[in-house]
Amino acid sequence: MRFCTTAVLVLIIAVGSSAAPVLSKRADIDAIILQYALTLEHLENAFYKKALSTWTLESFVDAGLSADLYNELKFVTHDEQSHVTYLTAGLTAAGAAPVEACTYDFPMSTPQEFVKLASMIEGVGVSAYLGAAPLVTSSAYLTAAGSILVTEAIHQSTLRGAADEIPMANPYGTPLGFNAVYSIASLFITDCPSTNMALPVMALPALTVASGMPTAIDSTIDLKPSAMPTGTCYATFCSGLMSIAVPVVANGDYFTAVVPAGIEGQSYVFLTSDNSGNVTDASIVAGPSIIEVTPSAPTFDVSV
Repeated sequence: MRFCTTAVLVLIIAVGSSAAPVLSKRADIDAIILQYALTLEHLENAFYKKALSTWTLESFVDAGLSADLYNELKFVTHDEQSHVTYLTAGLTAAGAAPVEACTYDFPMSTPQEFVKLASMIEGVGVSAYLGAAPLVTSSAYLTAAGSILVTEAIHQSTLRGAADEIPMANPYGTPLGFNAVYSIASLFITDCPSTNMALPVMALPALTVASGMPTAIDSTIDLKPSAMPTGTCYATFCSGLMSIAVPVVANGDYFTAVVPAGIEGQSYVFLTSDNSGNVTDASIVAGPSIIEVTPSAPTFDVSV
């Protein structure tokens, strides 16, 4: 079974480093993972507070959204603040200096744009916790991370429903590696305090989906990397517990690829240098980019 968590998580901790360490399950990894999680929770906390300080209940209702959703967003915001407080306390107790919030820029100008973006950000949060889980060494930390993951998944379900997306489009969550998640999160980060711990992560080369979303299985999508690569590459789709590589066709400054069967709901696509389906930092040419794939109506036997 192939996952999109990267088989070997090789992460650069200094620009120009020629010998990147391997981020693996080891005694000192838990503090790094907690700092990584806190970085993401700061982002989500700032995101929801920005929305609630920008739009009122009336703004949501006037935009065709429900008053119930606005009330639920207050709980979501409280949850994210609680996650920040909890992780900060845990790191402090462990003798570490918790990272502080950064400065952010969220591309949203209407309540509808906020809801769409919130759905995607929550999905990335779920993918981040899933991807980091195998590296956690402490059972207590793993339970705490799992507890936060459950709440983030509830948030994602709520926001997907509000965005007119099927909440349970995929029977499984999609794990993502550290660099893949950071590549998405960094799109919203403009500056961070110089006193923050330097996390062993780096942003991967950008990839943009130039065609409209949502898409569907067997549909063709346009993938535009920040720079056209040389050599053969493939589009590798990550969705749930599936990772599938398909051929691409070059067309000027972008590639086209067909969405394969099994890709459903919020999913991710990379350009990779191999077609094994295993996504490693070494094989990633560009990405990830988030795609939304409308699932087909499921069929199953209802007899018991």
